[in-house]
Amino acid sequence: MSKIQMTTPLVEMDGDEMTRILWQIIKDELLLPFIDLKTEYYDLGLEHRNETDDKVTVESAEATKKYGVAVKCATITPNAARMTEYNLKEMWKSPNGTIRAILDGTVFRAPIVVKGIDPNVKTWKKPITIARHAYGDVYKNTEMRIPAAGKVELVYTNAEGVEERALVHTFNGPGVVQGQHNIDDSIESFAHSCFKFALDTKQDLWFATKDTISKKYDHRFKDIFQEIFDKEYKDAFEKAGIEYFYTLIDDAVARVMKSEGGFIWACKNYDGDVMSDMISSAFGSLAMMTSVLVSPAGYYEYEAAHGTVQRHYYKHLKGEETSTNSVATIFAWTGALRKRGELDNIPELSSFADKLEKACIKTIEDGKMTKDLALITSIESPTVLNSRDFIIEIRKTLESL
Repeated sequence: MSKIQMTTPLVEMDGDEMTRILWQIIKDELLLPFIDLKTEYYDLGLEHRNETDDKVTVESAEATKKYGVAVKCATITPNAARMTEYNLKEMWKSPNGTIRAILDGTVFRAPIVVKGIDPNVKTWKKPITIARHAYGDVYKNTEMRIPAAGKVELVYTNAEGVEERALVHTFNGPGVVQGQHNIDDSIESFAHSCFKFALDTKQDLWFATKDTISKKYDHRFKDIFQEIFDKEYKDAFEKAGIEYFYTLIDDAVARVMKSEGGFIWACKNYDGDVMSDMISSAFGSLAMMTSVLVSPAGYYEYEAAHGTVQRHYYKHLKGEETSTNSVATIFAWTGALRKRGELDNIPELSSFADKLEKACIKTIEDGKMTKDLALITSIESPTVLNSRDFIIEIRKTLESL
């Protein structure tokens, strides 16, 4: 069988630890035998990031702007222990955060639904997609430890040097203070990405913050979303038969728990971080969660929603067998390949991506899975496979479809 030809490369961002091992097996077994794979490769492994003073991360994001579609392996965001382990020059920032800032994108995460892996919330029948704003708030905060009694103020100085002040708190003793910010441009990009993604996927869009408490900060998000929706998307939503509405985040949580799913839930940065983990765990596993960064400028970056599986990697280094779930990483590749096929008008590439996803799901539903899924499945007597054998089994299923 001749291989599927590509015309434009994907930006390939390699990563760390166990997911890096899986990355190569996926390419060798599920992609290269079927596709004349074209990628522009960037090594975002922590050692190479350190060697390049993290310039490789910036270069990979700029390449994504050039080619439009990227696929990313999970990467390490170093802490103090990693500084020592990898002998780092400095504690490099999150690659995901760097890439998100450059692409000005919104992260959409959705569970991969499989028969036999039942959600903990019995009403959920369809995936719930979390749209996470990827800029600012606590992730760009400035913090200060207050040593003793005193006054903390917010001070804004305009271009003419005129100051505007607001009292944060008068401390009677030690404490802590934190400053957060966001910008209208980023919130507007967030809104556009959410509305466009809702139209692309034909799903209702919910947006939730806490504007009753945060009457300026959160309310600004609410106002920008409503203004953009009314001006640019209202008619398109009506024509598509989908709905946009705003609600308080505590009301949203209550409604989500009683819903059937099948909608997009847009959240500010921290809320989206927490809620995507909650949704993934309730649906089964972070290893069964897709993640795509969508920019209103038309850039797409696909990745797994989980980390580098450090514990399994250390077992792998000792020569011990691992049973690591590769589904989310496979779906990162399929998402990128499908989008590349759409943009380049190569329907056979998009069809291959669909077929590979079906092979992953069928393999699991046939009772062949990794240990994490075997522990939670309702399928009787599942076959537990190691990391490599699971991917080999998916290939067998793929070839049989």
